[in-house]
Amino acid sequence: MTPPAPTGTADTDDDTSRAAPLRNRSFRALLGYRICTILSYQIVAVTVGWHMYAVTGDPWMLGLVGLAEVLPYFCVAPFAGYLVDHLPRRRLGMAAAAGLAVTPVLLALIVLEVMPGSIWLVYLPIALTGMVRAFLGPVYNALFARVLPRAQYVRGASLGSIVFQSALVLGPAIGGALIKPIGIPAVFAIAAGLALLVIVLLARMEVTEPPRPLQREPVFASIAEGGRFVFGHRILLGALALDMFAVLFGGAISLAPAFIHDILAYGPEGLGILRGAPALGAVAIGIWLARNPIQRNAGRVLLAAVAGFGLCMIGFGLSTVFWLSAFFLLLSGICDGVSVVMRSTIMQLATPDHMRGRVSSINGLFVGSSNEIGAFYMGSMARLLGLVPAVVVGGFMTLGVVAVTARTLPALRRLDLRELQSAPAASRHTR
Repeated sequence: MTPPAPTGTADTDDDTSRAAPLRNRSFRALLGYRICTILSYQIVAVTVGWHMYAVTGDPWMLGLVGLAEVLPYFCVAPFAGYLVDHLPRRRLGMAAAAGLAVTPVLLALIVLEVMPGSIWLVYLPIALTGMVRAFLGPVYNALFARVLPRAQYVRGASLGSIVFQSALVLGPAIGGALIKPIGIPAVFAIAAGLALLVIVLLARMEVTEPPRPLQREPVFASIAEGGRFVFGHRILLGALALDMFAVLFGGAISLAPAFIHDILAYGPEGLGILRGAPALGAVAIGIWLARNPIQRNAGRVLLAAVAGFGLCMIGFGLSTVFWLSAFFLLLSGICDGVSVVMRSTIMQLATPDHMRGRVSSINGLFVGSSNEIGAFYMGSMARLLGLVPAVVVGGFMTLGVVAVTARTLPALRRLDLRELQSAPAASRHTR
């Protein structure tokens, strides 16, 4: 059954409507939800990373931060997707934002020693962040399809990527720039305030919820249905797997605090610059893609972008000059920005509305969790091989992933987004 048109939009052929998703008030509120949530946990991430390395001097402890977040994420994500598909999505987003506000408050109490304990106590709020983040992506993707008509998905995905990457620029920059002037607890307070602002934005959003099914499937059967859809759709599966392994092996940014301390000799403001440089590049390419969406040869462009990402990681690992390192990360963000837009568009076009929560959760398991697993992997490799060899080896492994994907998934290599856009959302491209 085709879902009703979202409030404030009409699924028409009007050219102005197709070209201007920002005229939709609910979509603007959704973008506000996205930027504030990402700003909040990015500020927390850069601040925790600085604090942990300053206290311990051990890059492996930075890797454990990622592991502490990803394990709860893995446990909660499948159930989060099920809940998003069966409960009011806007209310779930508000509840997740409230949980996101709790994390920096707890971290501030630990730093101030109001909650005394060892450095290991920091990992408990990070675990809470992992559980909360499991809801953020599925809520966003499900609401995306309710506030925009299908004709606007490509441009909407580009705008969403711009907002996403802008937050990745601003979050680390804000956190890194404010650590010294106002102190770590005050930075955590700012992160909590941004999370609370999300609740206000969602409360003001006008959006229709899909009709609830008369009969609910059992939880595990419903989750399995989402898994079968993703693994039966070769193009979607290939795009998710490509992104996951590229981020897993090429996640050098998690080692930025160690590079700042040991190789590049900069302060916390330099950490903010390095953490924000990839997102700045992604914002630039996102703006270009919003005006010039890629449709023809999309698969080849995606593969080339991920290969470029791997080359940039090799360059970053070999650089000993701060601004050259930042430049390589900027270029890596341009490549990653193309990948993000392509993957997001494929997912939105390929997924039926009643399954968006579950498919988005699986996407999170592939992509969102790979950042944290990649942080643990890179931290472990840095301890075994050293900082520079770990990053260079990861870049070469990313190039290997691209080569294998291009050879084994010809459907992805030949992808033209116009075919997906004209096909029903539930159709499968299995060959």
